[in-house]
Amino acid sequence: MKIAVAQTKPVRGEIQINIDNHIPFIEQAAANGADSIIFPELSLTSYEPSLANQLATDESDNRFDIFQQLSDAKRISIGVGVPTKGVDGIHISMVVFQPDTPRQVNEKKYLHGDEEPFFVPGRNLPWLIIDETIIALAICYEISIPTHSERAFNNGAHVYVASVSKTAKGVEKAVSQLNEIAAKYGMTVLMSNSVGLCEDGECAGSSAVWNNKGILLGQLNDTDEGILMFDTNTEVVNILT
Repeated sequence: MKIAVAQTKPVRGEIQINIDNHIPFIEQAAANGADSIIFPELSLTSYEPSLANQLATDESDNRFDIFQQLSDAKRISIGVGVPTKGVDGIHISMVVFQPDTPRQVNEKKYLHGDEEPFFVPGRNLPWLIIDETIIALAICYEISIPTHSERAFNNGAHVYVASVSKTAKGVEKAVSQLNEIAAKYGMTVLMSNSVGLCEDGECAGSSAVWNNKGILLGQLNDTDEGILMFDTNTEVVNILT
């Protein structure tokens, strides 16, 4: 299986502009044989907690139809980040599009303190299955919660993908945590981070992939958009810019 993570520069609060900007990444990944592509945390809005209430939507939003169309046509699974409306409040979510399959929503279950005034905890998807590979999804702070990666391992995950919105200081910590998760559980681990300004400061990219021994195989820089694509069979990493 070929799994890709995108490193994008979202425009603050502009969902339609960000949708349009996602499309070339999806098309490029599909053209290079990717079976899936995962975008950073809140990739369709930028990480802007104070705007989440006015930007929140749900997976049936017809602006997202293009993602389903691309998924069906290109036979690629797509995960995009957006705030979604829940019964009790707003969730930090990833909406997942798979070929000829109803849309799914992975909601961030574990929030850090700064997020609690704006968001409520949600429900994680137990897994995704792509090309017979079990994939666990994590959203940013969840990688800091040991039970999250442990549950992924216990659910039989082969791959652990973290969508994050991290500044330079946060990236340094995340890299250490994800390296440890890969080595401890024998899972391939990928990280998708944004670049550019967000509410917390400036996101520092450095999207990366580790093999199931915890060895860093590839990493993007801290300023440019791009795609990191990993072949789980050959362990070959391709960087697409």
